[in-house]
Amino acid sequence: MKNNIFGNKLKELRLEKKLSQRKLGEMLGFCNQTISFWEIGRCEPDYDALVAIARFFNVSTDFLLGLSEV
Repeated sequence: MKNNIFGNKLKELRLEKKLSQRKLGEMLGFCNQTISFWEIGRCEPDYDALVAIARFFNVSTDFLLGLSEV
């Protein structure tokens, strides 16, 4: 089974902000199914989406990818 660090971090950040997948998707410009697929590891965001997510949550892309703790 594939390690889904990004998906786990995304879900953790989303839940900390008390956002549904639908609401987060609306805020970032993606459908809720895309958010769901990212969280379960079915697919991964492209570079632009990764940067948008990092900016939204005020974290680094390295954090989202599990390369740093901040």
